[in-house]
Amino acid sequence: MGDTATVDIYDPDWYLTDEVHATFDRLRATERVHWQEIPGDTGYWAVLSHPDVVTVARNPELFSAALGGIMLESADEATLTRLRNMLLAMDPPQHLVYRRPLAPHFLPAVVGRMTEQIRARCRAIMERAAEQGDVDLVHDVAGPLPAQVIAAVMGLPHEDTPMLQRWAEIQTGGQDAEVLQGYEGNASVEMAQYGIARAAERRGGPRRDDLTSLLLETTFEDGTTMTEAQYGSFFVQLVTAGNDTTKTAMSAGVHELLARPDQLQALRDDPTLIPLAVEEMVRFCNPLHYFRRTATADTELGGQQIRAGHKVAMMYTAANRDPAVFDDPHRFDIRRTPNPHLSFGIGEHFCLGVHLARLEIRIFLEELLGTFAEIEPLGPPVKIRSNLNNGYRRMPVRLHRHPRRAS
Repeated sequence: MGDTATVDIYDPDWYLTDEVHATFDRLRATERVHWQEIPGDTGYWAVLSHPDVVTVARNPELFSAALGGIMLESADEATLTRLRNMLLAMDPPQHLVYRRPLAPHFLPAVVGRMTEQIRARCRAIMERAAEQGDVDLVHDVAGPLPAQVIAAVMGLPHEDTPMLQRWAEIQTGGQDAEVLQGYEGNASVEMAQYGIARAAERRGGPRRDDLTSLLLETTFEDGTTMTEAQYGSFFVQLVTAGNDTTKTAMSAGVHELLARPDQLQALRDDPTLIPLAVEEMVRFCNPLHYFRRTATADTELGGQQIRAGHKVAMMYTAANRDPAVFDDPHRFDIRRTPNPHLSFGIGEHFCLGVHLARLEIRIFLEELLGTFAEIEPLGPPVKIRSNLNNGYRRMPVRLHRHPRRAS
């Protein structure tokens, strides 16, 4: 327990234990950048300190997202080619070329116009959950909202949201046998094919006020438009990022609140604390453990010599608990400020949908606490077996409707 010389921070099973944060603390105290082997593959440098993760993220020319992809496992060239059509696996200058047309549609003022639509969807979800009483907070309460919102943003049929939600979950939680149970396909390929088919239906038709029309009509600086393959990859990223990671932050954050009745009651008593609580939920329960980069040249980082071609993993789970940056970092504190967590990234790849995610989580908390006087755990939650996804796959609760919101 806690032997940092032999600990395997790549092992998905290790992330199911209670040792994760204590081990990261011990490792960070002696080696801010830690070498980890991967069975049957080349190993990687795990970047554990907040300042070093920021250094990697802010230097995309030295630490490339495109060269080897964003996952720890080595990928073949065909897979890398598909990945490089996604924003999260692009390097400058291509990244900015593709991001620039999208960015204005995710500004706070634009996203804010969706407030009432999101609230209406959220209230409908809470109503269905109230009728059930005993629910899985992950899939019955937290999951549907981001799936419905991203479908609306993309102009997709409402009835397709459960399928989109399922694909997104498999994308980030595929190391868990229960997540994959009953599924034998390739979620990334199937999602891309679905997106391409929806785009084909829209080409040449009337323009709609959604991201699908925007992407299809965008002309880039070289005069080209998005190919089918590029659109499919973009679609996979946008739907997955706008879906599963937000669900994880919501459900895991509520779990932390349920474990701290005083903080939960403080939010009920003073809803103006909710925006701060959202940031703490996202820090404490960062939806993804890491993203990978590849060194393009020999360099030094955190006292280690990194060679060109080496894998480098930005470990958000460690960086968000760095005591050099966060006071009492293992304390969940809904009043924490400042809160410079890295769960939304930083630099070139700062989350495009950050304002939408924050709005969804805020409204979700407002409606959850406004609808239910008590959220009663019915057993321990079950974490996803994954070295990527930092979420839960099951969280049974009993919901007790607040008298003023009863039918």
